[in-house]
Amino acid sequence: MSCAICNGLDGEIIWNDNTLRVVLLDHPDYKGYCRVELIAHQKEMTDLDEALQFNIMRCVFKVETVLRKIFNPAKINLASLGNKTPHIHWHIIPRFKEDAHFPNSHWGEKLRDGLHQTISAQEKKELITLLNQSLS
Repeated sequence: MSCAICNGLDGEIIWNDNTLRVVLLDHPDYKGYCRVELIAHQKEMTDLDEALQFNIMRCVFKVETVLRKIFNPAKINLASLGNKTPHIHWHIIPRFKEDAHFPNSHWGEKLRDGLHQTISAQEKKELITLLNQSLS
């Protein structure tokens, strides 16, 4: 079976080490949408030892902190589903009152056209810099 995360089919890796990577997704309605991915193909968080579980969540929280600092969203959504892609990954999604689905889940019913904003070169540079500083 082919795994989209193992194959790196979407997004740009903006930070990584030997166990995790942070991928910036190019989503026109969700500027700054990132995904923290475990590099090893594992299905469940409870399949991992506590140190790796902690490391993944530390990374998720650092990404959230940086996204809040740069974009000042109304809310950050965190999600780890894996129903379609059974490979540990966490979605970190800055949400804005004007986005296409707010206050619904971004996977839910679209309520409006949304922002259609992409991350600027300066915002992307700041995101990468702050991630490297906080995750080193």
